[in-house]
Amino acid sequence: MLISISCFADSTQQVKNTVAYNGIGIGSALAVSICWSRTHSVLTSALAGLFGWLYVIYYLIIRER
Repeated sequence: MLISISCFADSTQQVKNTVAYNGIGIGSALAVSICWSRTHSVLTSALAGLFGWLYVIYYLIIRER
């Protein structure tokens, strides 16, 4: 029984690590929301999400004040 508990604990830790590494980053989420509010286009929002923080910095430079 102790062997099965340790195996279960190891697989749970592996699942937690995988989810943490494969999650969406805050830069990507911010870029998608900024792009969607400006363009309302799924394609450009997806591209902004791929570039993440680069798009956020670009937006900060070119935005109208």
